[in-house]
Amino acid sequence: MKIPRDESAESLIKKLRSLGYIKTRQTGSHIRISRSHGDKTFHLTIPNHNPIRIGTLSDILKEAAHQLEISKEELIKQLFL
Repeated sequence: MKIPRDESAESLIKKLRSLGYIKTRQTGSHIRISRSHGDKTFHLTIPNHNPIRIGTLSDILKEAAHQLEISKEELIKQLFL
């Protein structure tokens, strides 16, 4: 499945919220979201851009999939369908 080319930071954060991520801080144009699982806390940093560049979005989704222990393709299906 293809990654959407017009995804904004606000929209992506809203979608990741459904998977347990919460906004924890913002420094300048970068937003940090975090997710706790057991005794571990995972973080993602998202640039506050509209749209997020495709390579950057791909890297964010890759890291989120790794943290959630699912494939990147499965994550894309969950978020964008």
